[in-house]
Amino acid sequence: MKLSLGPVLYFWDRNTVFDFYEKIAETPVDIIYLGETVCAKRRYLSTSDWIELGHKLKASGKEVILSTLTLLEAESELGQLRKVCQNGDFLVEANDMSAVQILSEQQIPFIAGPFINIYNAQTLHFLVKNGMKRWVMPVELSRHTLEQILQEAKKLGIDDEFETEVFSYGHLPLAFSARCFTARAYNLPKDNCQLICADHPEGMPLQSRESDKVFTINGIQTMSGSCYNLLSQLPSMRSLGIDVMRISPQSKNMEDIIHQFHHARVSDVDNNHDVSSDDCNGYWFQRAGMENCYLK
Repeated sequence: MKLSLGPVLYFWDRNTVFDFYEKIAETPVDIIYLGETVCAKRRYLSTSDWIELGHKLKASGKEVILSTLTLLEAESELGQLRKVCQNGDFLVEANDMSAVQILSEQQIPFIAGPFINIYNAQTLHFLVKNGMKRWVMPVELSRHTLEQILQEAKKLGIDDEFETEVFSYGHLPLAFSARCFTARAYNLPKDNCQLICADHPEGMPLQSRESDKVFTINGIQTMSGSCYNLLSQLPSMRSLGIDVMRISPQSKNMEDIIHQFHHARVSDVDNNHDVSSDDCNGYWFQRAGMENCYLK
């Protein structure tokens, strides 16, 4: 089983990004996803910068994937999407169907990101015929649903034509909106947001009146309030035949988190002690997403 590091979902400045990946290059993560997936206004790094960074990481032995925007709202953004899809150097993670269309029309293999609505094996079959080589399970699906989808894929005879990747650590990316919630929190219009989300390298926590962690606000993206953590589920994932566990970048302790997952995949020890009571995992167990089923 491989470890992947998903794209950075937060808005970090250029130096922070390059320093971050310089450290990541020394970790045992196998696959690294690069690029802006949340907001087109976040332009500290250009597409060329991401490609340059990708070559550096590739030279250190990493498999590099370029990720696309999830919510496109302008023709200029579609132009940038084409540039990413036609980069000619790296595989692309398609995060919306316009990227899938561009890649499939040009017969370029691709990865279906977690924001492509794949809920059954028939959809997998369609995407495989159009060039998909790996899919990232939508974060709201459960282990049971995943098992059913993979069993259906086996009946269709396509189970050996793609890899399966599961979001396994980090604040869950739940939804996108045309409205920027971070700007709204500062009474700023979206068109003049002043890139205020850069002041929140791990998003803005949103709590209920009872002080429960409900959501994390990250610009136009709504994320889970707690950190999703499937570290202890690695044996279960292995039995399902999952190929890749995805870790989502955080601004702190990233190397330690990667090493915890790496240690778990090369050993048979119980990893429940590495799971915090503040974490969540409800979706995996067909429960409310914010629940922590390790405590039950």
